[in-house]
Amino acid sequence: MIASPRLIVLRHRLVPLLLALLTALPLAARGQAEETESVIVVGGDRYHPPYEFLDDEGQPAGYNVELTRAIAEVMGLEVRIELATWSEVRRGLESGEIDILQGMSYSEARTQAFDFAPPHAIVHQSIFARRGTPPVESLEALRGQEVIVQRGDIMHDFLLEQDLDIRPITTDTHADALRSLAAGQHDYALVANLPALYLSRELGLTNLEPVARPFSLRYGYAVRHGNADLLAQFSEGLAILKNTGRHQAIYDRWLGPLEQAEGIPWKRIGLVGAVLSALLLLVLGGIVVWNRMLKRQVAAHTKELRQRQQQLIQADKMASLGILVSGVAHEINNPSGLLLLNLPVLREAYDDARPILEAHYREHGDFSFGGLPYSRMRDEIPPMLDEMLEGTQRIKRIVGDLKDFARQDSRDLDDALDLNQVTRTATRLVDNSIRQATDHFATHYAAELPKVRGNTQRIEQVVINLVLNACQALEHRDQGIRLSTRHDPAVDRVLLEVADQGRGIPAEALNRLTDPFFTTRRECGGTGLGLSVSAGIVHEHGGELTFASRPGEGTTVTLSLPVGEPPPSANPRRRP
Repeated sequence: MIASPRLIVLRHRLVPLLLALLTALPLAARGQAEETESVIVVGGDRYHPPYEFLDDEGQPAGYNVELTRAIAEVMGLEVRIELATWSEVRRGLESGEIDILQGMSYSEARTQAFDFAPPHAIVHQSIFARRGTPPVESLEALRGQEVIVQRGDIMHDFLLEQDLDIRPITTDTHADALRSLAAGQHDYALVANLPALYLSRELGLTNLEPVARPFSLRYGYAVRHGNADLLAQFSEGLAILKNTGRHQAIYDRWLGPLEQAEGIPWKRIGLVGAVLSALLLLVLGGIVVWNRMLKRQVAAHTKELRQRQQQLIQADKMASLGILVSGVAHEINNPSGLLLLNLPVLREAYDDARPILEAHYREHGDFSFGGLPYSRMRDEIPPMLDEMLEGTQRIKRIVGDLKDFARQDSRDLDDALDLNQVTRTATRLVDNSIRQATDHFATHYAAELPKVRGNTQRIEQVVINLVLNACQALEHRDQGIRLSTRHDPAVDRVLLEVADQGRGIPAEALNRLTDPFFTTRRECGGTGLGLSVSAGIVHEHGGELTFASRPGEGTTVTLSLPVGEPPPSANPRRRP
């Protein structure tokens, strides 16, 4: 919670000596008793609300502090947050006593000494003046003026780098700068907009107002130049928070109210606004209710249209794939047929010629045969011919499987399915994907598995999708996949389990895996249709798809099909 105005003022009046002593101690000595190699020291400004400050109990608080703790939580880091005057923490980062600053404005000049993470906020720098001061539009108008800045702040750096004939007056904090300006000292203050608005309101500095906003700067984590590993961890944690919406929630909690309140004269909002709000409440309520009803109807209709569009696209793709596969299969079958016909003949011819070659070898010694010594070739030619024949037969099987899979199938569920055979065919079709994904692929097929009534090609499509999903879940080749079938006589069903040792699925996503367009692999090109289509096919067969998974421990998908006839509702085209 952001401290109240009175508590902030009280803290700075009652404990200035304590804060001075704390900030005077060397940063390394302050944390020496608890510091370990695993603790990351995160530095920040002790009085820079709402970004970072010490609360009424002397504990770090603010937007930056909560964001740092959230990153430490998701990345498994141990951090200690040290807040002191800005110039001190900046020196601590330069000397290595502090590992990372949780909020630093970016500039090209600063990249010579520091490396920056992607920004987690945009900080607007404002020129503040006392009411009645002639307005200015840019820093050029401040030539010859005394301008108060925080020591070591980005605006202090800028004034030192630029030759603008502006006399910088430095203070330890934004609050000190605003107090000096409000007391009639110096001409202007060049400070961050939100902290200045916050402090002006909390400290009751009613004679100050922003007159210009010359800069908008990226604001984020910074490390000493070269400390890329630590910066990468915080950048990754920040990306996770942004993708999950947690960063936005933290941002809205601390900075949202101030951004919305900027420039609004709250004290002038009185009875008139309350009366108008009451009069409009009923009208707005009716509009909101009506709008929500329309949105639900439009969303439902849009979802239906998108599903139909995706179905048409998928159907067109499958039709094109069927034509393509048929043509390719025909072209492959011709040369593979010649190989299947000629390779056995070549093997027999070599067997017939071998006694003659052996006799010549014994009588005349070694000789060249096919460009290599006969003594080597006589042992290698037979297995070469056998491997060529086996490979050609495998090509023929794969082409046959592809033709069966791509063939325009009926929705009738009249086949007597052997789940073992269907699974073997499916794994042959995706053999290349399996080989690329893992070195540990195992199968166990139950003996004498009962037959299932259904559509062979459609169940084959389901098995292929499950195996490909398991391959895509693996993070390295040492992780494995296991397929096993069995019969459960208690419920009279045959089961196929596809278990992988991959990344696993979060608990909140398990119940949505078969929802259309839901996918955990959107960044890898996933459409979220594979499991949805598979679940529909299984349902037509009166079966079930169940999922068990834990993040980091892999996933097991169980396909369950009833033995015998599918339920009548699963096949509306069948007649009694």
